[in-house]
Amino acid sequence: MADPTTAPDRADCVTDIDGLAALITSCRTCPRLVAWREKVAREKRAAFRDQEYWGRPVPGFGPSDASILIVGLAPAAHGANRTGRMFTGDRSGDVLFAAMHAVGLASQPHAVSAGDGLRLIDARVTSPVHCAPPDNKPTPAERHACAPFLTRELELLASTLEVAVVLGGFGWQALFGVLSQAGWQVPRPRPRFGHGAVVELVHPDGRTLTVLGCFHVSQQNTFTGRLTPAMLEDVLTHARRLAGLTSESS
Repeated sequence: MADPTTAPDRADCVTDIDGLAALITSCRTCPRLVAWREKVAREKRAAFRDQEYWGRPVPGFGPSDASILIVGLAPAAHGANRTGRMFTGDRSGDVLFAAMHAVGLASQPHAVSAGDGLRLIDARVTSPVHCAPPDNKPTPAERHACAPFLTRELELLASTLEVAVVLGGFGWQALFGVLSQAGWQVPRPRPRFGHGAVVELVHPDGRTLTVLGCFHVSQQNTFTGRLTPAMLEDVLTHARRLAGLTSESS
């Protein structure tokens, strides 16, 4: 059996999205993250004490031929670390999926569990770190260890991906680091994160990718009004236009 602590090293051998998800789910590379995610899953939050927590790394989800990739930060301890699906089961996800549904990128506005019927349309959701970190702060070493998964995900989406919407400065830094290593012509100095930021990239093989910045859908931003539903919908609508999705799907 393959060593689960070396899972990121095998990412470039995976040939499809399902295989990548399986590899991510098996990973035990970062001792601090493994200990934390499993501790949270054992102890649980009182409101979820009757539920079985996922307690493992959380892979991205959405169609394997997505034209829009939404990049977050990491799973929430009692959200995706509980439900096993990105942005599912917490208030950040409530905001994100409501906006995605409003612009035609999700089949429903709510996400409460991995089996709730939510289907993403022309879009995929992922993150640079796949385990819930203490205080929502992965270390630089943990970010580096997880990077091969995002690198491979981008490679597997290469034939259809047109736009990346990055939620927050951490995801922005992580994504540009991965893109630079993958050969994309990233400007120097690297573009600064900002809500509404737009960066056009070109790969030596002729592919193009537009990266859009958006404030993260954290409660710190949504409760204070720094990020409103309208602001998020505007960014997602811009992403749809750039990806050539001129009419909303259902």
